[in-house]
Amino acid sequence: MAKSSRLNRTGVLSRVTVAAITAALVGTTTAATAADAPKPTIAGVEQASGASAFSAASAAAVAPVNYLNGVNSAGIIWRYEPVGGGAIQRLNTQSGSGWNYDKHFSQADMNGNGSADGMYTVNRGNLTYTAFGGSPRFIGGGWGIYNEVFSAANTGGGTADDVLARDSAGVLWHYLGNGNGSLTQRYRIGSGWNAYTQIAGKGDVSGDGRPDVVARDRNGVLWLYKGTGNYRTPFASRTRVGSGWNTYNAIVSSGDLNFDGKADLVARDGAGALWLYKGRGNATTPYTGRVKIGTSGWNGFRELF
Repeated sequence: MAKSSRLNRTGVLSRVTVAAITAALVGTTTAATAADAPKPTIAGVEQASGASAFSAASAAAVAPVNYLNGVNSAGIIWRYEPVGGGAIQRLNTQSGSGWNYDKHFSQADMNGNGSADGMYTVNRGNLTYTAFGGSPRFIGGGWGIYNEVFSAANTGGGTADDVLARDSAGVLWHYLGNGNGSLTQRYRIGSGWNAYTQIAGKGDVSGDGRPDVVARDRNGVLWLYKGTGNYRTPFASRTRVGSGWNTYNAIVSSGDLNFDGKADLVARDGAGALWLYKGRGNATTPYTGRVKIGTSGWNGFRELF
């Protein structure tokens, strides 16, 4: 099937024909090595309005400033630009097409400047990184063993964003980013993560400058895992954030949506409304009360990222 994937400076994304990808399976403990392959290209994208309020170094140290994206069942991606105060505004043209068979969409910052340079996706068990302004690259096969794949920023303490992946046994694995989309070997960082129905994070929530993640259990309790900056043990023991989170069918973070340097959380309820929880920079009470930023229709997206 022909696919298009091109992101220009106005945020318009389309996919070109995908040629065959050579197999390069990722072993249990071997590196997810990069291999160039003829896949779609994505052109550069401008930072969200207001992002210039923070220097690159400052932004990278706390929470990235990115667009919020949604992909629907037709494989079309729409981009929403942060416009201040936590509000978002959809671009007037669609930002992608042909993404019918991709999943686990996640933005990633390769150079540590505080905004994403591209995105990871998984297609039929293959992990691909597509740099904005460049051609997509096949990173490795065998990723079908994971039921959750995402980047929560530079969780290994380096410059480039890293990747977290949960397997069917509930083990969480850590892949370190090399700064060009390729990844190191994986590191086992914990078990029991199948207790969670949602895991999200993109930057610092607790206020210590290290990326954190939050996870919702089956009882609707949200837990915070503070980042440590240690790639072997990237997260500290969990702390309880609050209950009642089962009202949401999706919990995601694209980073800082209100330009205050703290990572925010977005949650979608069963009626399709979108709610913003602004980061506070406090590990005990990491988020403010929720604010509605989308009234309806958000259930039309199969993934938000």
